Formats: sequence, C-alpha cells, structure tokens
Amino acid sequence: MISIVDYGMGNLKSVENALDLLDIKSVITSDKEVILNSKGIILPGVGAFPDAIDCIREAGLDVTLKEAVSGGTPLLGVCLGMQLLFEESEEIRPCSGLGFLKGKIEKIKGNLKIPHMGWNSLKYEKACPILKDIEENSYVYFVHSYYAVVGEEGILNAYADYGVKVPGVVSKGNVFGLQFHPEKSGDVGLKMLKNFGEMIK
Repeated sequence: MISIVDYGMGNLKSVENALDLLDIKSVITSDKEVILNSKGIILPGVGAFPDAIDCIREAGLDVTLKEAVSGGTPLLGVCLGMQLLFEESEEIRPCSGLGFLKGKIEKIKGNLKIPHMGWNSLKYEKACPILKDIEENSYVYFVHSYYAVVGEEGILNAYADYGVKVPGVVSKGNVFGLQFHPEKSGDVGLKMLKNFGEMIK
C-alpha cells in the first residue's frame, strides 16, 4: 500500500487515479500511523512552497515523513512535493524545507516564459530505479516557476533544458523526486509510477 500524503494541498485524486490504473493499491491519508505502516509514500503538491511546508509542519507530518524515511520507506515527491524535499526555498519568503536533499528552490531565470508549462524532454545524468526502461529524451509535462538548484553531487538523475538546467528527476537513497507531473505525462509518467510501485513490492 502506498500512502498519498494529504496535507491540504496537492493533486491527490489524479495521483490516486494513475495508481489505480496501474493496479497499485494506495490511500489518500494524513494519518501518521497509516503513513508509517505503508510500503511507500507519495508527497504530491500544487501551489506555493511556504503554504505547503506550513501545512505539513502544523499537521506534524514533517516528523512522520522523517521517521518513515529514516526507517527505509521509499518516498516520492511530485512537483511541489519534490521541491519540499530540499533544504530551503526563496519562493515568496525564505523558508526551510524537509531537508532530505541538499539544495535551494529558486525562481527560473532567463527570458523564457514563466511558468515553465508544457512538454519538455529529459536528458539523463545518472541512472536510477524510477527511470528503468524509459528512453532518454522522453517527454514529460511540467508546470512550475521555481526549480531546484542542487547542492550535492550524485542526486541529479535527469534534467530538462529551459534557459537553465531544470532538475526533473532527483534521488538519494530511498528518497526520489519528480519536478514534472507523472500523472499528466502519458505512458512515460505511468511507467515511472509503475517503477516506484515495483520498488516497494
């Protein structure tokens, strides 16, 4: 069973529907015991970083997620959920994230249209289980104005070019992040969710 973390923000139902399509059992929950007893966790997110991290902390879910990760449970952050995995963000106001990954969330720079919205291809940096059997240059669907400036070696698995090098897939140990929306990325996105499901069997 995968817990889809409900902290009051996020594309919960669309992630659940994608997992249903793959016959992967999941539950939308904010119950700490359910999350700690699940075999995998998905942290979705839509909206602003400060609002999301405040909701997570007010519910005590930051402690729950850290306990689950330290116990070896695979955690997948999606879109804003991926950004929350990092140490800090400059969106709206400076604030700290969950700190599973070193780095900072910054506004996309350059003369390109913001938000970075639509299909973009992934260039590979380093293999990871989420990318198993997915070809390089596959297209996925992005919607975001901020991106992760990675602060440690070896956690960037794939990126998209958009004026800057936008981390698309990151991982460290049992923590994984996707900047794009896998549930909106067709067969490629579904394959990534299936790969996550295979990890927790």
